[in-house]
Amino acid sequence: MQTIDDKPLARVSDSLPALAGAALAVSAVGAVLAFADLASPLRAPFTLFFLLVAPGCAVASGLRGLDPLGRLVASAAGAVALNLLVAQAMLATHVWSIRGAVAAVAVISALLFLLTLVRRPGGSTARRRTT
Repeated sequence: MQTIDDKPLARVSDSLPALAGAALAVSAVGAVLAFADLASPLRAPFTLFFLLVAPGCAVASGLRGLDPLGRLVASAAGAVALNLLVAQAMLATHVWSIRGAVAAVAVISALLFLLTLVRRPGGSTARRRTT
């Protein structure tokens, strides 16, 4: 039986960095498998994981003001929307390839993440303006 002193939520929050590291490793392996065009049974699920997690984390980094559940839902919707927009643009221009799609999603996700780092309130940009 658990008591108040066990603090199960503290144990969950202590494992979040390990889970984030595992997610980063799985998505990096998925991107590498897609770029290298290796025949592996893990290629499809890991690449799909990358295509959902990379833009999801980038969108979530810009939504710091929301509660965790709203942030999760909004970032998942943003990730799906970004993937659909990349696929639609590549199909419309007749340049569809899985390597190109993974590269485009990676670049757009990195740009979104960097944009939130630059525009973060209280960051180095805000300090430069006040002095």
